[in-house]
Amino acid sequence: MTSTTSGPNDGPDSGPDHRITVGGIVVDPLLVLVAGKSRINAVVVSRIVERCGLRPVMEQPETAFRSLRGVLPALVILDGGTANADCAELIEPLARARSAAGRPTPGVILLSTGNFDAIDPARAKVIDAVVSKPILPEVLQPVVRRLVGAE
Repeated sequence: MTSTTSGPNDGPDSGPDHRITVGGIVVDPLLVLVAGKSRINAVVVSRIVERCGLRPVMEQPETAFRSLRGVLPALVILDGGTANADCAELIEPLARARSAAGRPTPGVILLSTGNFDAIDPARAKVIDAVVSKPILPEVLQPVVRRLVGAE
């Protein structure tokens, strides 16, 4: 693994910082991708992520990985929407990224209105934790910290 440092306010594509290379993939251990169709939920989740000392990037599911320019986040938070399917198109790219890294990086949280048992097995293999809505800081924050190793 390699690591370099730079300023704390640098964006995800502004140059080297605290990133590491895992299996040939650049991972930013402070970056959290928040993907979902609801802008309100994304803002709420991003504020909770910031309280954990991490840098959230909010994106629509269709553009989620394109915005990161080759840097893999430490954590991805998927807002499943009403049917847990709003971010279904991200499951396969996440599975490929985790396979290439050789470990469960990035961690994946699904924000769900329904039961985790209703999620198909292919998606369940990629999801590390399910947090039920409504989104509450006292529920989401410990899960975020656990998955990024901040506890």
